[in-house]
Amino acid sequence: MRKKIVAGNWKMNNDLVATNTLISELIKKEKTTNAEVMIAPAFVNLLEASKLLKYSSIIVAAQNMHFAENGAYTGEISAAMLKSIGVNTVILGHSERREYFSEDDNLLKQKIDKALDEHMKIIFCFGEKWEDRSVDNHFIVVENQIKNALFHLENENWESIVLAYEPVWAIGTGQTASPEQAQEMHAFIRNLVKKHYNSTISEEVSILYGGSVKPENAKEIFGKNDVDGGLIGGAALNADNFMAIVNAF
Repeated sequence: MRKKIVAGNWKMNNDLVATNTLISELIKKEKTTNAEVMIAPAFVNLLEASKLLKYSSIIVAAQNMHFAENGAYTGEISAAMLKSIGVNTVILGHSERREYFSEDDNLLKQKIDKALDEHMKIIFCFGEKWEDRSVDNHFIVVENQIKNALFHLENENWESIVLAYEPVWAIGTGQTASPEQAQEMHAFIRNLVKKHYNSTISEEVSILYGGSVKPENAKEIFGKNDVDGGLIGGAALNADNFMAIVNAF
C-alpha cells in the first residue's frame, strides 16, 4: 500500500530562532497519524532540525542538492554533506528552482541519479504554468518533465521516488486546482508510469499535490483516489495549519 505523505517546504523562511520555535510547536502537536510527515528547512538549519527531531517521527528533508560529489561549486551542497547530518530525503525539480535558477530536465536527471547513488529518497516536482493549461498543453508538459527526468530509471529505483504535482499557477497565488483537476492529473500521471513500467510501480508510487493546500481544502483534495498527500508551502510555516493538514487524513 502506497504511503500517505505531507511534506512542508519552508523555502527561504525562518532563521535559527524561528526554526527552533516552529519545530518545538510541531513536536507538541505531533500525534499518531497514518501519514508520513516531513519538513524541509533552509540548509543552514538542517543540522539543528535533525537534532531537534531525533526522537520524533517527523522526517527532515533538504530543498535541493548538487549533482557532483564535491568540487569547485561555490555555494552548493552535496548529497554526502546532507547524509552526514542525517538528512536522507531531498526535494528536486521544484518550480521555483526551474524558474529562478534555470534548472532543466537534463540537470535534474543528473541530480536524481546522484541522489539515488547515495541511497537518498527523492520528492520530484513537476507541473505546468497557466499558459500551458490555458491552451490544453498541461498533460504534454507534465509528461515530458516526468519522462525526461525519470524514465531512464530501473524498476527498483522507484522505491526511492515520490512524485509531486505542482501546478505552477497555483503556487503562492491563492489559486488551487480543484480536487477534480488534481485527481485528473494524478490519475494521468499514475497511468503514465504504468504504461512505461508496470501496474505494481504505478500503484505503489506516492503522488503528492502541491499548490495552495490549506486546512480548509486539504481533506477534500486528499480524499481523491490518486492524491496521496501534499507538498505544502506557506501553510507549513504555521504549526496549527500544518498539523491540521496532516490530520486531514
